Amino acid sequence: MSTVEYVHGYSNEESQRLSDQANTLGDLLHHDSVFHPPGLVLEAGCGIGAQTVIVAPKNPQCNFVSIDINGRSLTKAEESTKKKQIHNVTFQVADVFHLPFNNESFDHIFICFLLEHLRDPFGAIVSLKRVLKTGGTITVIEGDHGSAYYHPRSPAAQATIQCIVELQALAGGNSLIGRELYPLLVTAGLKDVFVSPRVVYADASRPEMVDGFTRKTFIAMVEGVKEQAISRGLLNGTVWNKGITDLKRSTDSNGTFSYTFFKAVGKKLD
Repeated sequence: MSTVEYVHGYSNEESQRLSDQANTLGDLLHHDSVFHPPGLVLEAGCGIGAQTVIVAPKNPQCNFVSIDINGRSLTKAEESTKKKQIHNVTFQVADVFHLPFNNESFDHIFICFLLEHLRDPFGAIVSLKRVLKTGGTITVIEGDHGSAYYHPRSPAAQATIQCIVELQALAGGNSLIGRELYPLLVTAGLKDVFVSPRVVYADASRPEMVDGFTRKTFIAMVEGVKEQAISRGLLNGTVWNKGITDLKRSTDSNGTFSYTFFKAVGKKLD
């Protein structure tokens, strides 16, 4: 199997975390997620539609086919688009490694927070490239947990963050993949590849980022793997609890937090 177990799970809490993340980072990540109209866009790994409900309305003259391997997530995604009265999206259960589409079916492909969860991200890009029209683009957005910087620093807090990196690796994924997007797309044969780092920075002067990203996105993500981390012996409960306590100090009035996402765009020219 090239698809790995989703480390963060499919709980209601995780769905809320994904929505909080998307809403907080919408402008930073998607102010330029605009595709040449009219066009047919394939969104690969749409999950609960957290990004779909942001990107699809930005492209009203495009139609989206949003796919995911998990049917339950697609049900939530469809509910979200209906609630927001978004009508240019259809959903389909599909595996990115076995796409049920003809060659050169789509004008653009959009991928956000999928590759980190795959055993073979290169194979996924190659598979997606097959269904992309010549002259079309692939847009990929991924994070990189190695880019997390915060104050006050703490060995215990760093150890809790490292648990996510290790758990993702044990599952066959790569939570450090953001830094690898350029060589990944170039090696897959895409041309004119351009990578744009998107830096999130939060301190007391930006309370919306402290709450929406540091607390509700990043720390919530770390807290969500507590049972896995302890059961696998990555940390004991005492160190874990201290790490989370210390990490939350970055949300205090004298704390800071920074994290980098990477957005890559490449073209299929042959």
